[in-house]
Formats: sequence, structure tokens, C-alpha cells
Amino acid sequence: MRLLVAEDLKAAKAHKSALKRRGHIVTLASSGEDCLKIYNDKLQDVTLRSDPNELIQPFDAVVLDYENPKMNGIEVTREILTVNPHQRVILTSDDDKVRSKNAGQLKQEVEILKKPFSEQLLIEKVEDVYIYSELKELNIDVDDIKRAHLTHEQLRKVLRILKKGKEIRPRPV
Repeated sequence: MRLLVAEDLKAAKAHKSALKRRGHIVTLASSGEDCLKIYNDKLQDVTLRSDPNELIQPFDAVVLDYENPKMNGIEVTREILTVNPHQRVILTSDDDKVRSKNAGQLKQEVEILKKPFSEQLLIEKVEDVYIYSELKELNIDVDDIKRAHLTHEQLRKVLRILKKGKEIRPRPV
């Protein structure tokens, strides 16, 4: 996965190291402002090089701290989602009120990762471990799903459809 991480330098380096060990490509940003510049540059590059009918994301996920210098995480997220409403954003914060602050300021729902969190929890969040475990519970071959290289948004949609289908399916008598 291609990830953009905007955290304080110490945390960003630790995140990058853990994520790179898992095979992810990680770009670091030193501030909210820097994150937005990197994001917009990459979005423009991807847009110029891809088919306009395809929805190509510059990053599979943007992980950013709510307390970023120069621009906070909500401001950066709002800017990103304005130019690309399908971008997956994971906000990290030690503030319990981020979810309510988020709800009032953003049109789309973003994921929240409560600090402090372990490297393992970050990896599980980024790699959609919870979605895959729910798919397994539905007796879906997760390896087949992984080979499809679905985006986070597509994975959530597949899970939602399968859950709905299971609710509707008549049970054997």
C-alpha cells in the first residue's frame, strides 16, 4: 500500500519503520501544510498519468495527527476530501472529542485511531484486518479478496453487501 503519514517526527519515523517492514511504501510529511502539498502534488501526478474513467488514488490511506503544526488534521482532511472525496483518511488523536469535532466539520466520515496506539494496531487499521476478519466470519475466501487488491472503500462495500445478503437469505428449515 502507498501511505502518506503526517505525524511528529519521532512518531512518523516509528510508523514508517513498522509499515515498511510490512512492505508498504510510506511518504512522510512534517506538518499539515506539508501533507497537503505532498498530497496535491501526487494527486496531480496520478491524474495526469491515468485514465480519467478510473478512480486512482494517490495514496491508499493518509494517516495524520489531529494536532499537526500549521494546519490541524481536520483542516488537512477537509482540503483533501474537497479535491478527492474518496480518499481514505485515518486521523490519530489522544483527544476523545475528535469524533464529535469531526462530525460537525466534515461531510464524510473519517477513521479515528486513538492515541496511544501500538505499531500492531496501526498496521491492523491500515491493512483492514478487521474487515478481513468479518469476511472470514461470513465464510468468504479472504485470500481471493486480497488478490483482487480492492480499496478500503470497496472492501467496506463488499462487506456491507455480503452482510445484507446474509440477513435476507432464508435459513434452512
